[in-house]
Amino acid sequence: MTVPAARMAAQRLSRPAEDLASLLADVVALQAQDVPALRLAARARGVRELTGPVVRTWAMRGTLHLLAVEDLWVVALLGPVFRAAGRRRRAQLGLADELCARALPALREVLTGPLDRAAVVARLAEVGVVVDASTQAPAHLMAYAAFSGVLSRGLDDTYALLPDLPEPRGVDELWRRYRRAYGPATPDDFVAWSGLPKRTARDLPDLAAEDFPPDGTVRMLGHFDPFLLGYRDRSALLDPAFAKRVQTGGGFLTPHVLVDGRVVATWRRDGRVFRVEPFGARPDVSGEVSDLGVFLGLDADLTWV
Repeated sequence: MTVPAARMAAQRLSRPAEDLASLLADVVALQAQDVPALRLAARARGVRELTGPVVRTWAMRGTLHLLAVEDLWVVALLGPVFRAAGRRRRAQLGLADELCARALPALREVLTGPLDRAAVVARLAEVGVVVDASTQAPAHLMAYAAFSGVLSRGLDDTYALLPDLPEPRGVDELWRRYRRAYGPATPDDFVAWSGLPKRTARDLPDLAAEDFPPDGTVRMLGHFDPFLLGYRDRSALLDPAFAKRVQTGGGFLTPHVLVDGRVVATWRRDGRVFRVEPFGARPDVSGEVSDLGVFLGLDADLTWV
């Protein structure tokens, strides 16, 4: 089995999805803390529009992801883990357990439609839940409420009520979905991707991954793309000698070029010009640059660095 090519196919990077619903059925979720990067991730997988029964909310690793509505059980499974993990920081910000408990029904009362964060904080104050808007307290309270199944964050960064969460499924089911989306992969990779404690990965069933031979597929991925973020050990995909060019800290990834699942270059856009810096031989990115130009509404040009 050629691991990089198989992983690229599992992520629908060499097998474009028909639509957003089929994409999310296969890849579980798309990283979504940055909406332009989210759109680039969907484009690289064959999807142009982020429309349909989907929700942007906090999920794996406690970060924003785009999920299908029917997969909100993932929030029910992971939410308690991240609520507990954030308790100390909330206390430092003045978000005591008692205040957080009062905030949940208050949010259900005041979120009568999509609101930006400042409006949510103002309305909470009107019903007696006061948080310091000059600190990170509002952001941490919103995340706590999302982990509690109360609210989500739209693509325009407004907040709205979540539909009722389905019953959480087990870790085994999330592992099965993960392996379908990222396999071949290990339990350690699963822990790094999900943010679950390592003990939850004990005794996970061994699952076979499909084999997909290399076919020369080239993709230009943006920062925060899920592909590299799906693994603890990325050495099969990214030569450690070039890792610092791509992995710059804080979960941020320099936009990069894949060929058959291997990172072979980085890129950046200056206006309509795409500047590609290869690690060795120049990959054939002409098709991707052209498609990105159409996607972004640009008369795209390519320059090698």
